Amino acid sequence: MEERKPEVVEESIWVGSEAIKRAPKLYGIPTGVEGLDDLFYTSEVQDGKVIRKSIGGIPSYAVVNITGVSDTGKSLMVEQYAVKQASRGEAVAFITVESPAPFVVVGLRERAKAMGINFEEIEDKIILIDAASHSRLRDNLPDLLATLAHVIKTYKVKHTIIDSVTGLYEAREMQARVVVRQLFNFMKKWYQTAFFVSQKRSGHEELTAEAAGGYAISHIVDCSFVLSKDIVLTPSQSKLYKKPFGELVRFFRIDGCRLCGHDTKTHYMEITETGLVKIGTPIGG
Repeated sequence: MEERKPEVVEESIWVGSEAIKRAPKLYGIPTGVEGLDDLFYTSEVQDGKVIRKSIGGIPSYAVVNITGVSDTGKSLMVEQYAVKQASRGEAVAFITVESPAPFVVVGLRERAKAMGINFEEIEDKIILIDAASHSRLRDNLPDLLATLAHVIKTYKVKHTIIDSVTGLYEAREMQARVVVRQLFNFMKKWYQTAFFVSQKRSGHEELTAEAAGGYAISHIVDCSFVLSKDIVLTPSQSKLYKKPFGELVRFFRIDGCRLCGHDTKTHYMEITETGLVKIGTPIGG
């Protein structure tokens, strides 16, 4: 069999000056999560000095991975984000893989109440795709992407949430990179700002971006948020966290963002009694 001769793919070659003309404008998108929006910034030169300037939210068109063990606030965070965007008049596609849509919308309604937003005024801006109840969407990625494309075109969607992306390659984690790469490319094609919620397996280091499927997600996406928790069990922990023995302490960290500058510290995090996530001060700060 004759070996295929390599060919130059000319359409893949971009001169920087041409690529910048097609580049989307970078701006901040408010998340609805207290303490998070000021952790992303750009740099400006003023009087010969480089000044850091907050963009006031996550970078536009970013694909963000949120990972952590159970009960760390991952779903709460994306629900707050969805409610916030809907309150701004922008449509959100919420792909639910773990729980049927009618149950997810209950959580969204509660998040809206806690945020002081009338859910009835924004409910038509949140479009749920129920992959939890339809295995065809979970097991057949082309069908899921075709459904999402239809929703984006029909409802003018600008934001997409998948909770959780882990459910799309469950029991076949060797395919995680292939699945996430296709999802990532789709979000870029349709100019979506997106959140992928991913779950950690037991034994993974809590403050790393590694999740089920290894580092497949964090290596592909634009940004990764790591959520974790710990119980104060030693005097040194009690002194460091300024918490009594037996107290549960939560943490938040941005594990890289290639679209703009970001805070690199590990922050305290809180889940309020009303179910809202808040990002606090850095540890030791």
